[in-house]
Amino acid sequence: MKQKNYIFGIRALIEAVKSGKNIDKVLIKSGLRGELFLELRVLLKQLDVPVQYVPIEKINRITQKNHQGVLAFLSPISYQNIEQILPMIYEQGKTPLVLVLDGITDVRNMGAIARTAECAGVHALVVATKNSAQINADAIKTSAGALNHIPVCRVDSLKETLSFLQQSGLQVVAANEKASSFYYQTDFSLPTALVLGAEDKGISPAIIRQADHLVKIPQTGTVASLNVSVAAGILIYETVRQRTP
Repeated sequence: MKQKNYIFGIRALIEAVKSGKNIDKVLIKSGLRGELFLELRVLLKQLDVPVQYVPIEKINRITQKNHQGVLAFLSPISYQNIEQILPMIYEQGKTPLVLVLDGITDVRNMGAIARTAECAGVHALVVATKNSAQINADAIKTSAGALNHIPVCRVDSLKETLSFLQQSGLQVVAANEKASSFYYQTDFSLPTALVLGAEDKGISPAIIRQADHLVKIPQTGTVASLNVSVAAGILIYETVRQRTP
């Protein structure tokens, strides 16, 4: 790992956050105490920066320098605010298409989905602060640079964000293999938030209950499920098909 990809030390991280550096996540030694650390913790909480408490050995494996029990990974992208992006989409006379990723932790899947989404004109990606793939150099590479162009919005609660999108006129369409309707039976010409989940766990039950429509992709083979990036491509381009005159 190259040193430019992370920052270590409590004071250094405080200054980096205050200066507007894009922080992907912070590793903090379990049990860390002190007045300066409390200042950092409050700052990270105010800015919704993901924090993970870990054994000191995990940080030592990354750097042997005087990290003071704190190490932050820098993000190669600037995260954006879906509440600011959505009005601009409407103002431009466009029909919103937002892709919401629930529990997708593989960086290659994240990159592949972003590549398809950007090519197809998806207006934004929404990911959770926790339990989501780190957007790092591997994700950027797999996306063929698409993650530098498509807005990525990181939120604390997917459920609350979906409620906001519904209140803003978007239908929530969730991909679920147990759905009774096929994806092509849904009207994607409407403003849409399309939700995809991880291949092993799928979409969380709370979001399944919240969705306006559940859709599935026909499968006749013996393999249990499609790769999530392939499923994303099918559903995204069904939207493109329906919206193309």
